[in-house]
Amino acid sequence: MRQIVLPTDLIWRDKIRSVSRTCSVLLFCSGAAALVYQILWIKQLSLIVGVDVYAVTIAVSAFFVGLGAGSAVFGRMVDGTGRPFRLYALLEGATAVAGVLATLLLAHAAGTFAVLQDRVGIVAWLAPFALVGIPACLMGGTLPVVVRVAADEDVAQRGGSLYAANTCGAMFGVAASTFYLIPHFGVTGSAIAAAAINAAAGLAALALDKPRAAPVAATPKTAKPSKPRDAAKDRLAALVLYALAGAIALGYEVVWSQVLVQFMSTRTFAFSVVLITYLGGLALGSALHARQLGRRDPWITFGVLVGGAGFLALALVASIGTPVMTAQSNVEELLRRLTGNELTAMLGRFAVAAGALVLLPTIALGAAFPAALRLAAGSHVGRDVGDVVAWNTVGGVVGTLVVGFGILPALGLVHTLAVLAMAAAAVGIVAMGRASRGAAGRPAMYVIAAGTLVAAAATPADRLAQLLPTTRGGGEVVFYSEGAAGTVAVVTQPGPRRFNRLYIQGVSNSGDAMPSLRYMRLQALLPLIIHRGEPRSALVIGFGTGITAGATGRYQGLERRVCAELLPAVVAAGSMFHGNFNAQADPTLEIRLRDGRRELLRSGERYDLITLEPPPPSAAGIVNLYSRDFYQLARARLQPNGIVAQWWPLATQNDEDSRGLVRSFLDAFPYVSLWTTEVHEMMLVGSPEPMELNVERIAQRFNQPEVSAALREVGVGSPEALLATWIAGREGLEQYAASARAVTDDWPSIEYAGWVRRGEFGRVLPEVLALRMPAPLVAAAPDFAIQLRVDREALLQFYQSGLAAYRGDREGWERALRNAMRLNPENPYFRWIAGEGG
Repeated sequence: MRQIVLPTDLIWRDKIRSVSRTCSVLLFCSGAAALVYQILWIKQLSLIVGVDVYAVTIAVSAFFVGLGAGSAVFGRMVDGTGRPFRLYALLEGATAVAGVLATLLLAHAAGTFAVLQDRVGIVAWLAPFALVGIPACLMGGTLPVVVRVAADEDVAQRGGSLYAANTCGAMFGVAASTFYLIPHFGVTGSAIAAAAINAAAGLAALALDKPRAAPVAATPKTAKPSKPRDAAKDRLAALVLYALAGAIALGYEVVWSQVLVQFMSTRTFAFSVVLITYLGGLALGSALHARQLGRRDPWITFGVLVGGAGFLALALVASIGTPVMTAQSNVEELLRRLTGNELTAMLGRFAVAAGALVLLPTIALGAAFPAALRLAAGSHVGRDVGDVVAWNTVGGVVGTLVVGFGILPALGLVHTLAVLAMAAAAVGIVAMGRASRGAAGRPAMYVIAAGTLVAAAATPADRLAQLLPTTRGGGEVVFYSEGAAGTVAVVTQPGPRRFNRLYIQGVSNSGDAMPSLRYMRLQALLPLIIHRGEPRSALVIGFGTGITAGATGRYQGLERRVCAELLPAVVAAGSMFHGNFNAQADPTLEIRLRDGRRELLRSGERYDLITLEPPPPSAAGIVNLYSRDFYQLARARLQPNGIVAQWWPLATQNDEDSRGLVRSFLDAFPYVSLWTTEVHEMMLVGSPEPMELNVERIAQRFNQPEVSAALREVGVGSPEALLATWIAGREGLEQYAASARAVTDDWPSIEYAGWVRRGEFGRVLPEVLALRMPAPLVAAAPDFAIQLRVDREALLQFYQSGLAAYRGDREGWERALRNAMRLNPENPYFRWIAGEGG
């Protein structure tokens, strides 16, 4: 038999392919673990430094600075070692240990940070920077180390493919953490899972580790210049331009996060879809371009990609409109029919919007990575790859800070996009200027630059404000503000009973229609009226429409009123809402511009009442104000006999999530009661001491002229009507919460809950009403008790009419509403719902 001998070069190529595949798997694992950590640490940092956009941005910058530093340091280190797999294994092992340790320390750092910041100021930031930056530094070293292992004769091609694998892993990490790890294992459990991925990758690398001779220099394939060129200057120019590209790319991410909410939601799932799309575009662009290298001058290629990304980002926002919304609706309905799952349908809706705005520009940006490698990489592969990643990462941090703190607040979203697009075109033109004489492709860059200028001039600054009514069912925008922290708008809703609605980040938060006026005034006045002591101070967390904060001013005994609000624009919009007693201009109301949890952490002030009416608990980051940990913090800031009043929106979450919310409240307060403030809203009232419903005291407080007037306007016309909103005490709530798992900082389940099931409100409200029991009144006269029963029955009949309406039972709705109106014919709330009120 004739022996077949394979050529040496074929054997070598097979070996290279095998090593490359192995390295791709390793970097996939590294990317997955890194993004799990990043998502966890962002959540934890929001608890430590507050959810203020500036604080979170600065804190998260530590992660990217760590990545950049690690890329530069370990990229140089790998060039001097003959055991690159061993170095990679050490990095992964150290990341596993440091990642879990950082997660555990961050979980207990909030109080310490608040104390340190008060004492040493900005120096306190070194602690979160170190906790996040050190493990991030270790993560940053993995890419240049693995590229050093896999690079043979073309660093750019191998580097592009490996970058794509690393980014695909990051996509997997985002999806895994959001849709599985955090909901099932909590924050600490997710960190341990990420560490397990690190450990597995490290062990796999150790198994492959073998002593090697000095690393073989890899020579990048570059287009031959038409004249001698200083290689060091070319390398520096490539690094600087790629750093600028990183700044532009992260600037886009800041802007996209606000633009896309017009078509999406503030749910964590929505932001994850955007991030997955962003990373997917980078991975796809890098993978595709790695296969096409060598066909054009690399400077022209790099310039066209960066400039093209800027033009696309601006042009897509300028042209987006009804077709995207139609596609969203069609995809949502298709997925709902195919899967029967609301969450899947909504994810499809989000993906359409994210794909329409983000995918194409990020493909171009991803393709720029192998192009930059081709320009910057020389014989020191580890160093050069590390420098490319480091410069790009540091540029990204600078871009985030400049855009978020400077350009966006000054110019708004559309003009910021225009500035970024023109900056991208400028990068492209500079890159083109370094191309070889006679290189093809120059006209393309000129066309891109001209198109960018036209798009910037043609796109109106209020483009997103124009889209808001279209995406939210009509109306007229009467207030609109864009800033680093988000968009704030007030839209006048059309119809016979016009009212204004507040939109934050494109999502409805509340309004000044009768139902909103009712529950928000009760959110302030009811706990003050039933307070066992003499309430003198109150903290309102969340300004919103200003109705709750304004209502506290109706109570005569309050000497100190404080409101913690995150967004200055929300306070500025307060004048658009009626019924808030001009709270935004009330000199007796102290408005502190920070998030509520941070306010309690930084100050030892104590209050007789802490009342909360934040966004729904399913919104991203808002679980910080619905967890057992938060309630325990609020309890520690109460005066003797103090009360915490928590808004509980029934219609925005599934039954199991509501039970978990109640469980967390019960775990924090020994004395708890439940009240109904509107058909869709409940209020949990908790205190460390027993609460007493003394009828004489309650009637005296209710009959304060300003208090009674404010409550009569919303259908609470007497002390009996007020106490008729009582549902249950601790016994009934324990029955409802039963064995539900409490919401905690480590287990933020309601933030990751599935979309509200159809008809869920019609199932939850009857279960809650079934908890009803007589209120434990003190000093109630017989005639008071009789009228209380009448008012309770009227309210129950009114709620039955609402449930009938949800079932589509018109006859039942009319019958129950007639009964309610017969028992309380002058009730403004009943009459408004019946269509009789203005």
